[in-house]
Amino acid sequence: MSQPVSIRPVMYADLPGFHAVMMAAGMDPRSSWNRTTLADLERSMFGADSGGFIAVLGGAQVVGCVGYRPDGAQTLTLNKLVARPEVRGQGIGRLLVQAVEGQARQDGYARVLLAVSQFNREVMPFYIRLGYVRSEEPYAHAHPASPAPAVFVKLLDVPA
Repeated sequence: MSQPVSIRPVMYADLPGFHAVMMAAGMDPRSSWNRTTLADLERSMFGADSGGFIAVLGGAQVVGCVGYRPDGAQTLTLNKLVARPEVRGQGIGRLLVQAVEGQARQDGYARVLLAVSQFNREVMPFYIRLGYVRSEEPYAHAHPASPAPAVFVKLLDVPA
């Protein structure tokens, strides 16, 4: 990477950039991801104990994003992870996942859970490399009109 990338919490003013990165992802047109609106993002990023992070290149351009939300007392769910196609393979996704894991540890969660759409299965090895393990548990936030996603979980080393 020729310019420095910084990871920071998402703010209201970042929502258009976050949305633009999501829409640039090239997700399968059948995915509910493509129907995400700015209002949907606002609700998911700024709900109770929810949030997200963005990756900013050179201090200005949003090139990656991720969201999270609580799922009970022990689980923080990671969602909406994406990096713009032109910066993939440069470690931005890993940094964003690590930011969510750090947030989970800070907030006392024992694990991070994520779901991979059946239309995006090629990303599964990425999560496995980061220590996520496939789980058979159902995904509480699955879109009812979409096929069931693959669920992955990572247990965190949280001090007792």
